[in-house]
Amino acid sequence: MGMLDLFLQTSSSVSLLVTLIVLLLVYLVLTFSFTSQKDRREPAGPRPLPLLGNLLQLDLKRPYETLLKVKTKYGSVFTIYLGPKKVVVLAGYKTVKEALVNYAEEFGDRDPTQIMHESNQGHGIIWANGDSWKEMRRFALTNLRDFGMGKKACENKITEECDHLTEVLRKCKGETVDIAQPIHCAVSNIICSIVYGSRYEYNDPEFTSLIKRVNRHLALMMSPSIQMYNMFPRFCKWIANRKEFRNLDADIRKHNLELFRRLEETLNPQMCRGFVDAFLVHKKNLEESGITNSHFHNENLLRSVTNIFSGGSETTVTTLKFGLLLMAKNPKIQNQVQEELSSVVGSRQVQMEDKKNLSFTNAVIHEIQRLANIAPMSLPHKTTKDITFQGHFIKKGTTVYPLMVSVLFDESEWERPHSFYPAHFLDKDRKFVKRDAFLPFSAGRRVCPGESLARMELFIFFTNLLQHFRFSPPPGVSEDERNQVQLHLIVDPLPHKL
Repeated sequence: MGMLDLFLQTSSSVSLLVTLIVLLLVYLVLTFSFTSQKDRREPAGPRPLPLLGNLLQLDLKRPYETLLKVKTKYGSVFTIYLGPKKVVVLAGYKTVKEALVNYAEEFGDRDPTQIMHESNQGHGIIWANGDSWKEMRRFALTNLRDFGMGKKACENKITEECDHLTEVLRKCKGETVDIAQPIHCAVSNIICSIVYGSRYEYNDPEFTSLIKRVNRHLALMMSPSIQMYNMFPRFCKWIANRKEFRNLDADIRKHNLELFRRLEETLNPQMCRGFVDAFLVHKKNLEESGITNSHFHNENLLRSVTNIFSGGSETTVTTLKFGLLLMAKNPKIQNQVQEELSSVVGSRQVQMEDKKNLSFTNAVIHEIQRLANIAPMSLPHKTTKDITFQGHFIKKGTTVYPLMVSVLFDESEWERPHSFYPAHFLDKDRKFVKRDAFLPFSAGRRVCPGESLARMELFIFFTNLLQHFRFSPPPGVSEDERNQVQLHLIVDPLPHKL
């Protein structure tokens, strides 16, 4: 018994010693971790709830408005939790520009949402990263320019499309109409001519069906239920919208593959009709050279085309809808635009070279883009490495949202940030002036690749429409131009008639 007592006492002492050592190690690890995190000063933010994060504190219809309020308390770099997902928000012109331009590499990756990761699988332009993204973006920029983006050839396509749009609206004979559909057709035709090499009639069933599918696809992507799925994929994978999204994605895929097949059958390498032809020729040349592991494959072609089509049409269409709604709500400004067009251009069609002589009109278009604020949260970025930014430590792989509304509405940059005020872009002599904080196309590595095309489309479509028509609200109706639907990524005017 004596030996057993001694053994038990020894064993107990060893256990106690081991326990004390373990507790000491845990204490040291926790202390070091806490000190390390304190030294690294990760961005602060409102306290999150388990699993839900800060969702209960957000206005889910207009989350950017809540984030603007968070900025006033926590500064221009802060952390929020979208469900369990940690997100760093960048707010204010100086902070956003510094991050996207001065630290372009560190903040340059895209963080695809769950639904877009499933859909794109890392292919295409918008939601891709790495070498594949670099190859596709470079090829897209080069070939979109070759097919007229930002050049006279593209201007001619847009002015011709203006004629078709004008003719459609003339048939309305001044009646109250929803102009969203004809504008969608006009803008989408510009993309079709650049990508596929041909335009469509507005009543072509294949064309209208494609536009409807793309619009519905985008609306579903931004719907609250899909946003919940993005945050909680394990719990929300059975939602109906996800199934409809995947079915629409399959339909768009099938439609484009059929178009590619037809284009490939009539392909002439010496005379490419559009982006798809150029891609197919480049792909064939690589294969004939024995290169089989390139990024030029059908999946990248499919996703690049759908990215160009959706990204190149929806934003321009939405901005034009906002612009005409703002003209209807501000008849005095509409008068000034039309008077300037009449005195400078007269009855001939507006051309891009007229822009330098249309200071007020140019200022109005820029102010429409600023106030429309159609992408208030931009698309999510992701850090490529650990970085200390403005004194805050941000870990590699962190999701980052550049809060673009805080740039376009920055009170330190704009005299009347929340008002429609074209004088923001005019100097004391009423000449057009650029503003540094005007970043509707974002900045840095992820700046919109179609910026020059969008600028040309907005100018030519807007001026030509105001040359031929006067826009006003229907009798007895007075809609607030800020009566918007927030769809997380894009702000769109509520359906309306003019």
